[in-house]
Amino acid sequence: MSTKYVIGIDLGGTNTVIGLVDVKGNIIAKDAVKTQAYTEIEEYTDAVSNVIKKLIQENGCEGQVEGVGIGAPMANYYTGEIVNAANLPWKGIVPLGWLIEKKTGLTTKVTNDANAAAIGEMKYGVAQGMNDFIVITLGTGVGSGIVAGGKLIYGHDGFAGELGHVTAPVLEGRSCGCGRMDCLETYASATGIVRTARIWLETRSDASVLRSIESEKLTSKMLYDAAVQGDALAKEIFEFTGEVLGEAFCNFIAFSAPEAIILFGGLANAGELLLEPIRRKMNEDVVFLWKDKVKVLKSSLPGADAAVLGASALGWK
Repeated sequence: MSTKYVIGIDLGGTNTVIGLVDVKGNIIAKDAVKTQAYTEIEEYTDAVSNVIKKLIQENGCEGQVEGVGIGAPMANYYTGEIVNAANLPWKGIVPLGWLIEKKTGLTTKVTNDANAAAIGEMKYGVAQGMNDFIVITLGTGVGSGIVAGGKLIYGHDGFAGELGHVTAPVLEGRSCGCGRMDCLETYASATGIVRTARIWLETRSDASVLRSIESEKLTSKMLYDAAVQGDALAKEIFEFTGEVLGEAFCNFIAFSAPEAIILFGGLANAGELLLEPIRRKMNEDVVFLWKDKVKVLKSSLPGADAAVLGASALGWK
């Protein structure tokens, strides 16, 4: 029996990474195109399709590729379209899946990046064998993929799982890009944790190495480095962020009773700095039915390739 492969595509605001993936989740080869270099969707999909064909040809996989999976912002699984994505060059409704399928001849499925992460965890990662779990992506924003009964929840319109836009258990009046106030991602994303740091540095007088960094240049990685070096204020910021997430997770657990909540994305790399206060706060306040019963895990998908693997899991028949 011949080996089978899929193509996984991580469509980001800066780069689009395209990988050829085998059934065990190994990336055999990958390439990239600059997303912002193409102002027309036809030109962009031509470039992506040419890379797909090149990867297949160069690796001798003709006739062995089952399909293409794409993880993209504001992508709708039902329609294969991207809808009004803020950070992409093409506005309005973009028929991405249909264009790639037409140009490659390969069945193409599209979903948002958080849903792709959840499918990737189920296929290749720590959620193998789980039927009920939630993936929370902690990047520029907060996204989520919800799996119940072994199936990803898309809702009636394809956009279910926007847990980053539920109201956080903290009400400081932080405006969100979605138009609402105090969404979870205004506190718990990479940008949210930096927002906390800037507010605290301005309103408190604690000594901190963070005071030597210009406010506009502060990043979540700098906060992490300061916390690891023992900076008390940086550690307290992670503690606060973890507690915000832990309290929010109590609500998510009451909704779908997951076996695990899995953290994915850049901020998840803070590891126990974030995981410890999440677990503690979650188990302090969760309904007794689930106390100490829901695991909080970090994604096991490998670093920079995680998004490509997540997307690729969509491509299997």
